Amino acid sequence: MSVDLLIIGAGPTGLYGAYYAGFRGMSVAIADALPEVGGQIAALYPEKPIFDVAGFPAVRGQELVDRLAEQAGRWDPVLLLGHGVTELDDTGGGILATTDAGTRITAGAVLVCGGIGNFVPRELPVGSEYLGRGLRYFVPRLGELAGQDVVVVGGGDSALDWALSLEPIASSVTLVHRRTRFRAHERTVEQVRASSVRVLTPYEVRKVSGDGPLSEVVVSGPDDELVTLPAQAVVAALGFIADLGPVERWGLDLRRRRILVDPTMRTSRERVFAAGDIADYDGRVGLISIGFGEAALAVNHIASMLDPARSITPGHSTDA
Repeated sequence: MSVDLLIIGAGPTGLYGAYYAGFRGMSVAIADALPEVGGQIAALYPEKPIFDVAGFPAVRGQELVDRLAEQAGRWDPVLLLGHGVTELDDTGGGILATTDAGTRITAGAVLVCGGIGNFVPRELPVGSEYLGRGLRYFVPRLGELAGQDVVVVGGGDSALDWALSLEPIASSVTLVHRRTRFRAHERTVEQVRASSVRVLTPYEVRKVSGDGPLSEVVVSGPDDELVTLPAQAVVAALGFIADLGPVERWGLDLRRRRILVDPTMRTSRERVFAAGDIADYDGRVGLISIGFGEAALAVNHIASMLDPARSITPGHSTDA
């Protein structure tokens, strides 16, 4: 397969990059190790309201992904889902990418939009035998927990967001955190404390049990006080371990496990650009909207690199 631009990562930044590259007249392929588009948002926060995307006072994660996919689909990019790119080789006039499924893509340029890279959840210290039988690390569909007693474990934004999202549909929601202070945004903490969510701090999960499926959780608090909670579901939101995976072998300059880029989003390797959370430069702000701008900036410079007759400043989409 041969395309003008290969985008690695089908999250929001990658999808917007695919739209904008199509607008600039390029043929595009998008490769992602995940089986569906949307990246971290679709995998972890599909029901979470997002408030910092321009033009949307609030938008659910999955709705944003669906709209970005529809926008990119206007130009018919080739989607290679379930294809993790493992190798990038120079061809002299382009890049040859190879995926873990054996697919080979020749591209004039590569735009890496891999988010935080590969991510795996930090495991709950107990109850691993109940994974798939009540214990979970993601909540892609809130409706699956409707009517259940749910214990959410963690103190970050994900834990509190899931607790708030589940409150209207679960039979009960208990939030367990081993510290008295939360890492989540202060406004979210205030919303949880004002809700019907039961908050137990500082408590830790000591035992998960049930005859067949999970049915109860034992937590310990100050002075080793034990509390038994009814629970058909435990959502362990303890954070994630990010791994750049093969990106670290591609000969790119890295800083803080991110790819260093210049003001045009070029990396240290010819014909390879990066945008979104995987990119790093002085003063970068980690917002989805920033990733959109970076993708457009990279695409404009890629367009000019592939065809010097193309301007870096193409005008407005309404002029097309």
